[in-house]
Amino acid sequence: MRLALEGFPPLRAWQRKAMVEYLRRRTEDFMAVATPGAGKTTFALRIAAELLVDGTVEAVTVVAPTEHLKNQWAAAAARVGIQLDSAFRNADIHSSSDFHGAVVTYAQVGMAPHVHRRRTMTRRTMVILDEIHHAGDSRSWGDGVRAAFEPAVRRLMLTGTPFRSDDNPIPFVTYERGNDGLQRSRSDSVYGYADALREGVVRPVIFLAYSGETRWRTSAGDELAARLGEPMTQDLVAQAWRTALDPAGDWMPQVLRAADARLQVLRIGGMADAGGLVIASDQQAARSYAKLIERVTGEKAVVVLSDDAGASARIASFSASNERWMVAVRMVSEGVDIPRLAVGVYATSASTPLYFAQAIGRFVRARRPGETATVFLPSVPHLLGLASEMEAERDHVLGKSGAEEEDLLIERAQRAEQASGELEKRFEALSATAELDQVIFDGASFGTGAQAGTPEEEEYLGLPGLLTADQVSLLLNKRQAEQLAAQRRTRVAAPTQTVPAQPAGPRTAGEKRIALRRQLNALVNAHHHRTGLPHGKIHAELRRLCGGPPSAQATIEQLEERIATVQSL
Repeated sequence: MRLALEGFPPLRAWQRKAMVEYLRRRTEDFMAVATPGAGKTTFALRIAAELLVDGTVEAVTVVAPTEHLKNQWAAAAARVGIQLDSAFRNADIHSSSDFHGAVVTYAQVGMAPHVHRRRTMTRRTMVILDEIHHAGDSRSWGDGVRAAFEPAVRRLMLTGTPFRSDDNPIPFVTYERGNDGLQRSRSDSVYGYADALREGVVRPVIFLAYSGETRWRTSAGDELAARLGEPMTQDLVAQAWRTALDPAGDWMPQVLRAADARLQVLRIGGMADAGGLVIASDQQAARSYAKLIERVTGEKAVVVLSDDAGASARIASFSASNERWMVAVRMVSEGVDIPRLAVGVYATSASTPLYFAQAIGRFVRARRPGETATVFLPSVPHLLGLASEMEAERDHVLGKSGAEEEDLLIERAQRAEQASGELEKRFEALSATAELDQVIFDGASFGTGAQAGTPEEEEYLGLPGLLTADQVSLLLNKRQAEQLAAQRRTRVAAPTQTVPAQPAGPRTAGEKRIALRRQLNALVNAHHHRTGLPHGKIHAELRRLCGGPPSAQATIEQLEERIATVQSL
């Protein structure tokens, strides 16, 4: 089968640079890290075409995480003249001569590595390992990938998200020991979200974080109440979070109503086909959220569940349609390409950096200048920290730092909670209400809070749909300044005769933290305007200098130290 390079679309700057580096090195292994939506598939297929044309390889094998992505890879390859067999099964042994190669899953390789090793040895083969961190999902997958593809002439590893939070080494990835004694993965090409945003390759993501009052009954029969987003113990955070996500409460309907209002603004404002995605924790919740969406919007939502035979077809149909909402569990969390997705509701308890980045990656793909994405999420400190660090670039670390250990412990705690069936039955969510807590963009926090359904909330939901990153920042700063000025005018105009003046008492720790975070964000914003550095990078530098977690989780003392530090920069 003759292959012509002329059929390829023009490469983006990062793709050209990475391809030149790849062709210059001509090494067996090459790892490219690029933010979701940057075009890793196009880059990998262009490399494959170059090697097929010059005779370096005779066949291509792509390894993908899911069955749906197999079809997606095969379709993308066919558009540029590379024919890949996405229906290949282990029992087939070899692909038909009609194909340049095959697309398989990590699970498929793990089940029969000898089959894929034989295929790899039969013809000079290039292997593309998509989202390579999945090779560490289980020992059998990692061992299978290594055994199957060790004889390959070339291996190209791709990933678009932070690497794993465990210590499983990933096959064919190079690790280097740093000054702290920890081994970190080494990438040959890196194209981060901050670079892609600056070049207009991805959309700016605006996070709308919703807090609210939650009330639940424990397995012991005690009734507890907490405000989502306030500092509290990890188990109370988990229970308040779970109560908010309960389909029977008021939090989800209120957030879904706000999300649909935002979707309508985007559709009217220039993204006529904009779609929304609700990411649920489990299948039961997904079905319940779909019913809520129909009740709130009057339109049915597309439900995609991983064990449904028609799941891939439903994703493809939704991608090509004008339907407003899709609800999914994990099927759409990674790699799935639905460019029109512009509004998300993060209605899941999964909170590892890996999963969060994969989920947010579904909304960042830019199609034309000015498109923005909006993600609604619970006001949970850990999630707020991840939202504030969208620009952070992470490597896979063998041997954990304190922050990484914390991420792993959270993940394990969530798994344990989901597995405890008896406690699940005894826990009872009683009520939850939603209100806009803050808006997060470019690492900074905006807004002074707003009740659901009020004009103050509508001001943020009504942000124009077509904006550059700089325009988003300018508008959010303007809105916050207007809110603060209105609050000051209200305090001045309020009558004082009817209530005797009271001496000002000490602020609560929560109030003080909120005030310090706003002061820190204002100073970071001022530093941004002086230097041109992104907000996220300034926050990251303050964390490097002062230590500690993201500002959403920082203590009063840590916030005060960062304020003093940024004032001295």
